[in-house]
Amino acid sequence: MDITKIREKFKSLYGTTGDVYTSPGRINIIGEHTDYNGGFVLPGAIDKAMYCEIKPNGTDKVRAFALDLNESAEFGLEEADAPQQQWARYIFGVCREMAKRGKPVKGFDTVFAGDVPLGAGMSSSAALESCFGFALNEIYGLGFERFEIALIGQATEHNYVGVKCGIMDQFASCCGKEGNVMKLDCRSLEYEYVPFNPKGYRLVLINTCVTHNLAGGEYNKRRESCERVVAEIAKTHPEVKLLRDANMDMLQAVKGKVDPVDYMRAEFVVGEIQRLLDATKAMAKDDYETVGKLMYQTHEGLSKKYEVSCPELDFLNDQAKELGVSGSRVMGGGFGGCTINLVKEELYDNFVKTATEAYKKKFNIDPKVYDVVIKDGARKLA
Repeated sequence: MDITKIREKFKSLYGTTGDVYTSPGRINIIGEHTDYNGGFVLPGAIDKAMYCEIKPNGTDKVRAFALDLNESAEFGLEEADAPQQQWARYIFGVCREMAKRGKPVKGFDTVFAGDVPLGAGMSSSAALESCFGFALNEIYGLGFERFEIALIGQATEHNYVGVKCGIMDQFASCCGKEGNVMKLDCRSLEYEYVPFNPKGYRLVLINTCVTHNLAGGEYNKRRESCERVVAEIAKTHPEVKLLRDANMDMLQAVKGKVDPVDYMRAEFVVGEIQRLLDATKAMAKDDYETVGKLMYQTHEGLSKKYEVSCPELDFLNDQAKELGVSGSRVMGGGFGGCTINLVKEELYDNFVKTATEAYKKKFNIDPKVYDVVIKDGARKLA
């Protein structure tokens, strides 16, 4: 993204120049609905990001301008000063969460914008939190580690936006590393970088441009299904606190004692945790055809066992299979959003053209296409 417009707006509003920071959106290669079950996820930071220019202003007020929305906000830094605009609450929340950790920030001026597509499951909100978290940490010398900045972003969502998200999105945005995805253990919060260099392949997301409003309540139901199965397994295996702690043998042992739907949900999660481990082993050998096969298995499980897909996502997944794409699956919580596709270079043009045309013909919706490349996490630009 060209940051010139951000810099021009900053100069015109505040009559000076500040420092420019960025933090990216993210994708997740494999590992869906594993986070709240204590499993692993495999995200990577991408080449679409939020950007801000920022400078302390010597007051106790924040003056912020959202360039993409053409909106401004001004607010103080005490709990009672929470702004009305949703976008401003992200910035306010980051400031408050830093203060709660004994590192208060002072007033500043900022202009921000981004090219993370909204509503496409690439976590524009986490990118925004991480961008300001990283910038404020640097400007005021607060001494937070990157992982702490991710936790500050997560707490902002919980306490100031009302979204009980996991840690994956903010973690990927803060800690991303070019040419690597990150295997994050959602139970211990330990992580390791996994080289991701699919030479001869491209990663492309196709956005269905639909959102089925089942999401909220249906997510909770699935979480409850997993918890009920864990409670049953724990009767004979008290060490099992999360599905991450269980294996297929333990699961099969309680098959007749739990609701069949609950069993099916848990079977997907236990299988998905193993698929992620298998995918990281395949990546270590540059075996991206195996990674692709595992992605298809994930989609099948999300569609048939976890039941969080929808006709539009299933259609795009079928198109990918028919057109020889190495791997494809729904990315994110489900019920709409994007498929993530691992496509051989030579098949790319035909896949994108044929799949998008077929989708338009069937659903009368123009899908959006996003090429993504794995890049670095939060950083200073200028």
